[in-house]
Amino acid sequence: MVLGGPLRNHLQRALGVNGVFDCSHPIPPGSIQYFESLQSKGVTHFKIPLSWAQLLPTGHPSQPQQTVVTCYQTLLAQLLKVGLQPLVILHGSTVPEALRSRYGDWESQELVDMFQQYAEFAFQEFGALAHLWVTLSDLDKVLHYGQPAGTSSALQNILQLNKNIYQFYHQRFPDKGRRLSLGFGARDFAIIPQIKGSTTTDFLSVALEYNCASTLNFADELNSVWMYSSGLPILIYEMTVNGCSDSQFPVFGNFLEALSVDDEMNFIGCDVMAMLGVLDTHNFPTSHGISDYRGFAASKFSYKNVWNRFGTQTTTERDHFLNESFPVDFQWATSSESFKVEGGWLEDGKGETIWDRFGHENKVFDNQTADLACDSYHKVDYDVYLLRGLNVNTYQFSISWARIFPSGHWGSQSEKGALYYDKLINALIESGIQPVVTLYHWDLPQALQDSGGWTNTSIVEAFKNYADFCFSRFGDRVKTWNTFSSPWVVSHAGYGTGEHPPGVKDYVVASYQVTHNILKSHAEAWHIYDDKYRKTQSGKVGIAINSDWAEPMNPSRPEDTAAADRYLQFMLGWFAHPIFVNGDYPATLKTQIEQKKNKCPHSEPAKLPVFTPEESQRIRGTADFFGLNHYTSRLVNNSDGGCTPGPQGVGDFQAHVDPSWSVAASDWIYSVPWGLRRLLNYISTEYLNVTKVPIHITGNGMPTQYGGDTLNDSHRIEYMKSYINEALKAINLDGVDVQRFTVQSLMDGFEGKQGYSQRFGLHHVNFQDADRPRTPKQSAYFFSQVIKQNGFGLRKSHVFKEAEMQLPHRPTALSPSEVPSKSKVVWEKFSHQSKFQRKLYHYGTFSQGFNWGVSSSAYQIEGGWDADGKGPSVWDTLTQKPGSIPANANGNVACDSYHRLEEDLYMLRALKVKTYRFSLSWSRIFPDGQNTSVNQKGVDYYNRLIDGLIAYNITPMVTLYHWDLPQALQNISGWENVNMINIFNDFCDYCFATFGDRVKFWMTFNQPHTIAWSGYGLGTIPPNVKNPGTAPYNIAHNLIKAHAKAYHTYDDKYRKSQGGLVSIALNADWVEPKDVNVPREVVAADRALQFQLGWFAHPIFKNGDYPDAMKWQVGNKSELQGLPETRLPSFTEEEKNLIKGTADMFCINHYTTKIVSHLTARLTPQSYKYDMDVSEAEEADSPTTAISNQRAVAWGLRRLLNWIKEEYGDPEIYVTENGVATDIKTTWDDTTRVFFYKTYIDEALKAYDLDGVKVKGYIATSLMDSFEWLNGYKVGFGLHHVNFTNPNRPRTPKYSAQFYYQVIKDNGFPTPDDEKLLYGHFRKDFIWSTATASYQIEGGWRADGKGLSIWDKFAHTPLRVFNDDNGDIACNSYNKVEEDVAILKQLKITLYHWDLPQALQDIKGWENETIIAKFRDYADLIFSRLGDKVKFWITINEPYNIANVGHGYGAAAPGISFRPGTLPYIVGHNLLKAHAEAWHLYNDKYRAKQEGIISITINSDWSEPRNPYKQEDIDAARRVVQFYIGWFAHPVFNGHYSNMMKTIIRERSLAHGLPKSRLPEFTPEEIKRIKGTYDYFGFNHYTTVLAFPVDYGDLQHYDADRGAGTIADRIWPDSGSSWLKVSPFGFRRILKFIKEEYGNPPIIITENGMSERGPIDLNDVPRSYYYEKYINQVLKAYLVDNVDIRGYTAWSLMDNLEWATGFSERFGLFYVNHSDPNLSRVAKNSVSTYSTIINCNGFPDPALGPHECLNPIPEGTSVPTTTTPSDNAVSFLVSRWFFRYLMAGLKMQAVQTLAK
Repeated sequence: MVLGGPLRNHLQRALGVNGVFDCSHPIPPGSIQYFESLQSKGVTHFKIPLSWAQLLPTGHPSQPQQTVVTCYQTLLAQLLKVGLQPLVILHGSTVPEALRSRYGDWESQELVDMFQQYAEFAFQEFGALAHLWVTLSDLDKVLHYGQPAGTSSALQNILQLNKNIYQFYHQRFPDKGRRLSLGFGARDFAIIPQIKGSTTTDFLSVALEYNCASTLNFADELNSVWMYSSGLPILIYEMTVNGCSDSQFPVFGNFLEALSVDDEMNFIGCDVMAMLGVLDTHNFPTSHGISDYRGFAASKFSYKNVWNRFGTQTTTERDHFLNESFPVDFQWATSSESFKVEGGWLEDGKGETIWDRFGHENKVFDNQTADLACDSYHKVDYDVYLLRGLNVNTYQFSISWARIFPSGHWGSQSEKGALYYDKLINALIESGIQPVVTLYHWDLPQALQDSGGWTNTSIVEAFKNYADFCFSRFGDRVKTWNTFSSPWVVSHAGYGTGEHPPGVKDYVVASYQVTHNILKSHAEAWHIYDDKYRKTQSGKVGIAINSDWAEPMNPSRPEDTAAADRYLQFMLGWFAHPIFVNGDYPATLKTQIEQKKNKCPHSEPAKLPVFTPEESQRIRGTADFFGLNHYTSRLVNNSDGGCTPGPQGVGDFQAHVDPSWSVAASDWIYSVPWGLRRLLNYISTEYLNVTKVPIHITGNGMPTQYGGDTLNDSHRIEYMKSYINEALKAINLDGVDVQRFTVQSLMDGFEGKQGYSQRFGLHHVNFQDADRPRTPKQSAYFFSQVIKQNGFGLRKSHVFKEAEMQLPHRPTALSPSEVPSKSKVVWEKFSHQSKFQRKLYHYGTFSQGFNWGVSSSAYQIEGGWDADGKGPSVWDTLTQKPGSIPANANGNVACDSYHRLEEDLYMLRALKVKTYRFSLSWSRIFPDGQNTSVNQKGVDYYNRLIDGLIAYNITPMVTLYHWDLPQALQNISGWENVNMINIFNDFCDYCFATFGDRVKFWMTFNQPHTIAWSGYGLGTIPPNVKNPGTAPYNIAHNLIKAHAKAYHTYDDKYRKSQGGLVSIALNADWVEPKDVNVPREVVAADRALQFQLGWFAHPIFKNGDYPDAMKWQVGNKSELQGLPETRLPSFTEEEKNLIKGTADMFCINHYTTKIVSHLTARLTPQSYKYDMDVSEAEEADSPTTAISNQRAVAWGLRRLLNWIKEEYGDPEIYVTENGVATDIKTTWDDTTRVFFYKTYIDEALKAYDLDGVKVKGYIATSLMDSFEWLNGYKVGFGLHHVNFTNPNRPRTPKYSAQFYYQVIKDNGFPTPDDEKLLYGHFRKDFIWSTATASYQIEGGWRADGKGLSIWDKFAHTPLRVFNDDNGDIACNSYNKVEEDVAILKQLKITLYHWDLPQALQDIKGWENETIIAKFRDYADLIFSRLGDKVKFWITINEPYNIANVGHGYGAAAPGISFRPGTLPYIVGHNLLKAHAEAWHLYNDKYRAKQEGIISITINSDWSEPRNPYKQEDIDAARRVVQFYIGWFAHPVFNGHYSNMMKTIIRERSLAHGLPKSRLPEFTPEEIKRIKGTYDYFGFNHYTTVLAFPVDYGDLQHYDADRGAGTIADRIWPDSGSSWLKVSPFGFRRILKFIKEEYGNPPIIITENGMSERGPIDLNDVPRSYYYEKYINQVLKAYLVDNVDIRGYTAWSLMDNLEWATGFSERFGLFYVNHSDPNLSRVAKNSVSTYSTIINCNGFPDPALGPHECLNPIPEGTSVPTTTTPSDNAVSFLVSRWFFRYLMAGLKMQAVQTLAK
């Protein structure tokens, strides 16, 4: 504290009264200016003595003098306003006469009580305005005034009084930073130790006298104070100066030297009023050096104090490891920086940054760029996933200024950029992680740099506006802000050395100017928060300053010590001093620069800007915490820097490193952990001694090289461990207030100039893989352990007790199943569903408390096969034999989970599962299988696992036996031995007793069917017994009895005390009868289920016995085989009673569905398989997986769950295994697994939400890739990829892990906004229509002189059209005009494709440029003849199909496919020019008279990325859209092909050796001619695709140019066309795309519809669904997105010839009966749906009551005969290709008829 005050008044002094202002008069005028003057001179605090007598004249708090109270409040507020902190003194010395005369002096208890009341009154009135208090300012005067010195009772009263006041004060104001003291005079020093136990104080306030003639006496007095202080901080609150001449008076040298005599003294401030001179409000004499006091002397004192304290430490003392914990509320963080991780450098309008420019100018290592970096812009969920795994409670990241404001200024705000940060912040908060946001981390918008960047003072206002926006947008959720991170690097490397962008090399002027502007920008941001947001948002704003620690090269040389101090002032003080001290640069810095200026008049090495008093005041105190980035230390020696610019030259020092220090991959980071502790102490002393704000360590870490063992980063672990421990020492041993430690960084990133060659990450990022997979390094697991322990202290042993689980109510016994079972109702209910109904996605959520989990099993993941006394299992025995498993794989190490428990917990935390299903290794607990051989280390492992799960609120779900029988037990015949029942019970008993206090969910066996059949029947798994006729039945018999016995053991001994549940995990495929209409097939399906699931479930869940279907089949087969008795064993009645009801819930494992039919199977050999009498096949329509015979048939799960409900009395069901295998090549981008979970979980949701099945939990298989039994490591089921070739077994989250986390978070699939119906109406003049095309409906192919078209020839060419269909007759519309028009009238719609005359095709058709003029002539004729009636024209319909499908793929007429790299582009070019000519013709010649509108109709799918987290897929999706819609829309609406198309095709053409691009160029005249040739955007749309990149190599064709493949999401319903999946959401998105890409043109949707195949069904529910969903998306685009949509056209009017698919695909609203010679038209139900939408002009809100438009229109079953409608009954939207070409011999009479 630099202490001024108290306020005095010259008038009062003239009257001879006490000159201290006591509020008995008004506050002197000019007081604020006086305070500002003091503040500008470096004063930080001001004394305000309160007047007891004036405040409480009667002594009673109930009778205050209110004017005096108000006066003091005003005075305190003035101080705070100018940046001075008040030091309030409750009382000086004497007792007010009125009170002393009444109560006496301090020996009076009544007086003491009165003072206590006075103090409480003062705290109440002024406590909010002052944080520093002195109760009695001078104990000496109080004790010795008018009474014998040292009166004992008076002293004791005062001490007790002070103690009481102290306790009251801190209870009243518990917040940090408040302190209270007691004042002592020189005579009282000696009593300080005596009174220490009698009173309490936060610091000592002492009054001293300084005499210029006797500085040694003063030094002795200081020593005396320090000796008696008992380590308390010391404030010299009153300094009297005597014997000083004018030349000596203000000089502080001797005084400061005396303060520095002993650096152990903890002086926190001094009264400087005597040094300033006696100032009043009318006289402000100049005083020099006060501000320098804090800048020079105090810093010198701070550095020497810290150095003298630590510099003498021995190496042992210095490096001693502190095994203690951090404070309970300590914040653990990791960090990232926008330009290092985000990528997406041009995504969604982001502006260019200086780092973008720097990278693109090849100034980074290996010419690398940050264009993609870690792709965090698209991987928010991935990054937050890692943070959950780490278990941090805080994440620090920076915002990209150019992503928010692309130009750097407010007016350029990018909403999509802001939405990205919204998403990140929300995801963090949802995961319980607090966001810490850095506003600026080096990535300045290039647009601002173009104007000078940080050297331009205008940037202060720009940064203020940017900060203002961020606070307003994100501040409701972000509570901690760093304005800047490592600003020294910006000034030094960006504008000084030029090593960083913007690459300015100017350490003389620019570097210092940059710092100047950064400091002012920081201050403005702080003030904007303080003024506008702090009150409502309650956040904190600080700055993260980077600094090394500096030590003297030679500690014995004082000049090196001084040089080390200068090093810190030039690095840390450059920024910290203005903010935390006095608003100005350190005196050391200023002095050095001034000296250099004088020394180097012709080559000044530095020009330091000057802050105005207002700027200093504005800057000082603008931090709520001290952010520190620290990485390393330096040894510093004094040197003459001459006139060289830069810190070392100007600062006269040189920096070095000790060769013994451990070096990192970076040449500037050396591991010097003890430097952190010393630096923290220095900061606390130098900057935070008075203004108490906490320190946040905002960055600490070290890089490793890219290469070598990137995951086992032991050097980083040692670095982190040491540095974190030094921070702990600073907190616990030194009392430094450090509240956060941030490890840099979350993951590897773009490390500036070093690119990707240096890695700071806790997670490895593979920058060679487009997925940018993130894999935890060993340091990530180490850090999570530190967080878990909150440091390094010994963890307290916790007794974990999991909540008891409620036993579900269920019937004690059920009657046996009939043959077939009553559960056949499931087939009756579901098997008649159409494919559309079966696949239709259901949105909803599961019940609260639903158990989401993942699974594993011991042998598959643990490894440690012979570690710590574990015995071998049967799987160990098998896999040690060469040739048993592919590639001789085994589980010796597997995932090494036995040694990597924390790594498994990391994944589980990240997933945020509620349940983890794992199995116990029997031979790890009982090595020889018997309870006489307990292996404690194995038990300890499971205890750690269980405790770890419960610590993170994850319920252990334990399987007691998952196939890995101890080999010792197999040696006594294993499960064939009936004694195994008791042996297994002993094992279960031990596990219940040992783990049951925490485990509440037990499963005895996993898939006993697999054990019995695969292990003892097929002999494919251990123990590899091949006896299919009897062994499986006998084994199952023993397993069932073993299960029942274990159940009863738990029930009898443990359930009451432990409250858990016990069951068994059964497995079943769903079986679907081949023909549900054949009873025998249904019986076969039921029998198959009984043999698989009922084998075990029927005894346990029903009556204790096998199902009758099974007993009947095996019994009969046995008799037919000549056996005396059945091969199926029997249970005794006693056994049945013990078995039935031995499961508390139904646990089912399910993977696939099979199609079965009845079979009379052979009698030999005897086999369980043949006993069933069924044949089994795959469900051929479903996707295959990496395991044969295990297709992904999602709909089977719903049916299986329903069957269990019906068959077993509606039990509570847990899906305990469900997952899919992918091959070893599928690593982290496992889209197929996402599809699997998306569909299978939805089927479970349907069962729960629609069918009332009690589904209580779902366990995904599996947590990670593992040893997959007989498949070894060839396939993986994991949500996490495990690299089995790496000894660290690194685990990397896959795409599916992110998806599954989201499902868990949402508790299912809540209805997305895309799927919610929007109510509302289209514009009143909205155009509703339907459509067809001439060749598809007309027929009459040679009627009335019609010429051949290209489709006539195509359809008459063999193998071109499906089923050899053609359009010769089609729908015979040529002869049914009146009927068709009548249909249109019935629909009340508007009407409006491509069949080039073959004669033109014979001269190369659209390839020949002469066709442009021919097309124009044709258009001219049609306009002239029909234009008076036709007001809507389409020049060309779907030019993409003409160009690419017809001339590239050859799948449509004219069927050309031999020049796919050039011909489609030539045809497209000519189509565009032909369109333009027709448009101009109409515009110039006909528009004025005919008043019609004309355009082109462009078709396109919408495209989404297959993996939305992947930039590569996002780019592929963009290419799909640009190569589709953009091919033709860009020239028409924007003037030329898109830059994407032009660039890609040109580059690929040149790379192929071609002289120019295969894409033709438009001339400038053609561009002008084509651009703008539209009156509306005609648009055809049907479906959406998912895109991903495909590299076609050097192939030259459209698909290779596009470089993308497409698939469909499995949840999208099918249509009758393989390419058309029902995906309505894409419609809205592409309409919005058109708006944004092409300037919001009027849009008329000219085609939209869906097809069907197969049997005719006039109740076309899928089509009605399609129209409702798609049209509603159009409404959303219109109402919500403001897309200018003018009309909608349903495709098609009637079933017709669908080009190459013939009549097999039917799009029509009307069915055309081709078996009827009259080709009658019959309305389908979709007519009603579409008509209703038309009548309502949208979708009326049902909440507003029934709408009149909903009155149903009577539907006919056939089309009535009608007269010709009037001319205006139907309008036509006419496609140029709708009509036959004139050149084909079109008869105008027919055209006129049609026009009518």
